Amino acid sequence: MKYSTEVTIAQPRAKVVELFDNSDNLYQWMDGLKSFEHLSGEPGQPGAKSKLLFQMGKREVTMTETILDRELPERFSGTYEGPGVWNRVENLFQESENGETTWVANHEFKFRGMMSVISLFMRGAFKKQTAKTMESFRAFAEKAN
Repeated sequence: MKYSTEVTIAQPRAKVVELFDNSDNLYQWMDGLKSFEHLSGEPGQPGAKSKLLFQMGKREVTMTETILDRELPERFSGTYEGPGVWNRVENLFQESENGETTWVANHEFKFRGMMSVISLFMRGAFKKQTAKTMESFRAFAEKAN
């Protein structure tokens, strides 16, 4: 499954990228994030791995992030792997002439096991969750000084 989402943020690209690139800020805009732990590699750089623990309802879900490339301020991409799910995300940051930033997130999902069956019925939920997360970041970024 592949899809793209985007949001326009009323902040210059440099500010958006600064906020996005700071792992301490994740708790401000990632709903359900309980912990973020660096595992290996140089933090924030290609090849680095981190563990993200989310509370999703009554379940805890662990995702492993692997950074694929970092060409900030234009682009940042990585993979996120969890039980039965592999997700590649390419984040693009485009600055407009009026000083706003458009954040485009291109997603590719692959599912295994029971998740491949569940995903058939939940495709809309994945897109909705992505839009909610991006909107949460937009609200956080627009409040930042």
